[in-house]
Amino acid sequence: MKTEKNILIAFILNLSFSIFEIIGGFFTGSVAIISDAVHDLGDAASIGISYFLEKKSKKQPDNTYTYGYTRYSVLGSVITTVILLVGSILVIINSIKRLFNPIPINYNGMIIFAVVGASINFVAAYFTKDGDSLNQKAVNLHMLEDVLGWIVVLIGAIVMRFTDISVIDSLMSMGVAIFILINATKNLKEVLDLFLEKTPNNISIDEIKNHICQIDGVTDAHHIHVWSMDGHNNYATMHIVADENSHNIKDKIREELKEHGIGHATLEIESKDEHCQEEHCHIEHNHSSAHHHHHH
Repeated sequence: MKTEKNILIAFILNLSFSIFEIIGGFFTGSVAIISDAVHDLGDAASIGISYFLEKKSKKQPDNTYTYGYTRYSVLGSVITTVILLVGSILVIINSIKRLFNPIPINYNGMIIFAVVGASINFVAAYFTKDGDSLNQKAVNLHMLEDVLGWIVVLIGAIVMRFTDISVIDSLMSMGVAIFILINATKNLKEVLDLFLEKTPNNISIDEIKNHICQIDGVTDAHHIHVWSMDGHNNYATMHIVADENSHNIKDKIREELKEHGIGHATLEIESKDEHCQEEHCHIEHNHSSAHHHHHH
């Protein structure tokens, strides 16, 4: 609930602020401020999307989404990231244009805007700082970027006011954009890993297999699949070959998996002499082929 409220506060702050900012950009003639505005508008949009998706992601599993709605939160992250990628590329293009035909800038106005901008975003960053979903991490990252962006603009504006080198404006705006570009790309990779069902980074299948095989009564574990819904909730399925009564074993295995950060596991228990149905099973079952006796 707290996450949602924070996201909403951040959204309202950001939206109202980016409108104020666009006006400021035109008023001062600063492309750095406009680029920050583009960035903020993108943030506001993505925060809005995050807000609704975060709400939806809290829904309980049903027959349509048997795993629950957690991935919707991740979807928010995708949309946000794409908006940022596009936004930052546009900003870079504009800054390059501006390098070739500079226009006069109102430095004093810029300094005032930058101070206000840094303070408002600092407040927003403070509100979103302790979220744990990927989504809220993304939102918080935006807020911090905004604070940084404004501090950069402030320093630049002060330097320009005393030196009158207006190129600084375009360079700053490119700097901010490249920074966003790099972060957004990292974010996108994390999200794609989830959709590609990659084994979560902090989990080693071999280690899990070894630990499970050390449990009394377990002779083998295979078909181990581990995936994550959203970067936090990890799921696993596996086949266990066991010779003891299976309830004990299941409990022990679940305990072991919890230590590896896997909260939800589906375990299939097989006895030693049972034939594992699936072809690419790691157990050798070609012993029988050795018994071809030729009868004359």
